[in-house]
Amino acid sequence: MKRFLTSMLILLMAAGLVGWTTGTGGDAIASAARTPALSHDGTVAVPPFGVGEQLTFEIGYGFVDAGTAVLGIPELVDHHGRSCYRILSVAESNSFISSFFHVRDVAESYLDARDLVSRRFEKSLREGNYRAHDLVEFDHDRQVAIYSERSEIIPLAADAQDILSSLYTVRMMDLEVGRSVFIENHADRKNYPLEILVVKKERVSVPAGRFDCIVVEPRMRGAGLFSHKGRLWVWLTDDELHLPVQMRSKVVIGSISAELASYTLADGSHPDGPQSD
Repeated sequence: MKRFLTSMLILLMAAGLVGWTTGTGGDAIASAARTPALSHDGTVAVPPFGVGEQLTFEIGYGFVDAGTAVLGIPELVDHHGRSCYRILSVAESNSFISSFFHVRDVAESYLDARDLVSRRFEKSLREGNYRAHDLVEFDHDRQVAIYSERSEIIPLAADAQDILSSLYTVRMMDLEVGRSVFIENHADRKNYPLEILVVKKERVSVPAGRFDCIVVEPRMRGAGLFSHKGRLWVWLTDDELHLPVQMRSKVVIGSISAELASYTLADGSHPDGPQSD
């Protein structure tokens, strides 16, 4: 049981896997207000996310309700003269799990609002008696990651993202069944070249509603990214916003799942719940 909430959160994010909006009722969400157009690689782009967006997931371990994970963009911040989305995630065990093993893990990313690359990543883990903290600056000019705690400097792959900014990068990609998209990821002092395989389309129902989705599976290029832990599948809405609504992972010790329970869009709206066909 130890650290499975964190493992789930890392699985959800290191895969680069998540963007938010709905499938059923998708027309209403696609028209929701988002952030102004931004410059990206010399072109004009409108990212499918914005300040005020928040997603809440219910996390399960087998048939046990384990806790929640909340992801969102509370604000824009200035970081060394660059305007950045402050992306925040909090994973916490529920009262039942906390009665014998309390978990509260917080991760924060600064995503450059113009260049759409990570500039800073911080995580703080509280899992039972275990504590850990890490802060890393992404210097893309010098292509190094700077870890503050030990003053370490690690080579950084070109255009590398952290585990939170990776998921927003995938949201902006074209996803076509049978094809893969690729992204460079940096976490825990290592560079991970990720392949995101687009598996199929499927309609699913979760507490937040019914959604038409694209199912993706993250892999290392040439090998399974999570081969030592199991496999992960993520259901993203089949629209321009690619909202993550469900994640499932089969691991040695069982299965872990996350289902979208509620969400708020960047314009502050709260779309309706499940709809009939």
